[in-house]
Amino acid sequence: MNKTLIVILVIAATIITIAITVDYGSNRTVDWTESYNEKSNKPYGVSVFYKELPKLFDGQLMKTIYYSPYNYFYANSEDGYGDHVAEGNYILVGNSDYLELADVEELLIFAGRGNTLFMSDYNFPQSLLDTLNLTVKVRKTQDSIVELNFVHPHLKPKNTQIDKSDSASYFSRFEAENHKTLGYVNNDLNSTNFLEVPFEDGKIFLHLEPKIFTNYNILKDDRYQYVEGVLSYLPNENIYFDSYTKFFDSNYGDAEEKSNLSWFLQQTSFKWAWYLALLLTFLFMVFNAKRRQRIIPIIKPLENTTVGFVKTISNLYYETQDHKNLIDKKITYFLEKIRSDYNLDTTNLNEEFITKLSQKSGKKIETVKKTINFINWLRTKNEFFEDNLLKLNRHIEEFYS
Repeated sequence: MNKTLIVILVIAATIITIAITVDYGSNRTVDWTESYNEKSNKPYGVSVFYKELPKLFDGQLMKTIYYSPYNYFYANSEDGYGDHVAEGNYILVGNSDYLELADVEELLIFAGRGNTLFMSDYNFPQSLLDTLNLTVKVRKTQDSIVELNFVHPHLKPKNTQIDKSDSASYFSRFEAENHKTLGYVNNDLNSTNFLEVPFEDGKIFLHLEPKIFTNYNILKDDRYQYVEGVLSYLPNENIYFDSYTKFFDSNYGDAEEKSNLSWFLQQTSFKWAWYLALLLTFLFMVFNAKRRQRIIPIIKPLENTTVGFVKTISNLYYETQDHKNLIDKKITYFLEKIRSDYNLDTTNLNEEFITKLSQKSGKKIETVKKTINFINWLRTKNEFFEDNLLKLNRHIEEFYS
């Protein structure tokens, strides 16, 4: 056995010993943050619920919405730029406080056209409550237990309870003659927490305990049966799952930002095994490079042909029909120029942004609105064609003309 191999084995044994010692003494903590993120496997993520939805609504289309209701429904309406008209069930679980007045109005329009809106949260935007003539109150619970009960006798066997809850929300005011009570909490018929509200040609279902839809509760005992009972009120139609806040706000979960390797690096044993593998690979390369590495010839650096390179790459995208890449890049560069030229925040391309951009740029508001609405529409599409790219280019050229 040569000296090199002995050195490598000693280093490996030392690292393994340290890893075992650190892993043995480490304290693992559970993240109980209520993220309601459909990609999160943490206790209060909703990945299990999200994966089961296609089975519960068999044969129906399911779309995950990463845009605000105002932008999405505006694009996917009879008068919008979308490739379809949104119809079916809109489901929002947790984090409904992001909804602005324009979003609430679009959701009500969606429901009024014969569709179904389902929302589960501890409270709802005041504009929605005022429109439906509702009031929500919160009551402290005993022993951190909340009983969830159905009104319908066939669903009573699905009644359940959840733990780790120090309070329970209920509707203290609603129109009893028009609104239908579907469920209540803590065996108190006066504490309605699940309500059916007819709205024009559609229906709105409001539920006040979003934690029942999380991984922790669905996988514990038979609590999933209560979720099945709640969803049994929804028609078997297309599903639109709201994930706007979970996608854009890092406080609601990191599933969109981290790679698959991040989970392994959070596990001490896997982390040290990974680092050990990298170290051994590095040592192997170092000790073997002395004998096998050949003299590296000097290669004359290429001339600076930036413009030619850009033309080549753009032609490559265009000839390979990679319209999505070109559209994404044109939108990115256009918004970056707006930020640098006019010092505007381009996070939300809404009516307020359109007005500010028109004022600062001196462009007609019709021209600005047409350009921004077309960009919002493009962001809702998954498939792009040459015509989309040409129209985007014309809109941007018209804006700068």
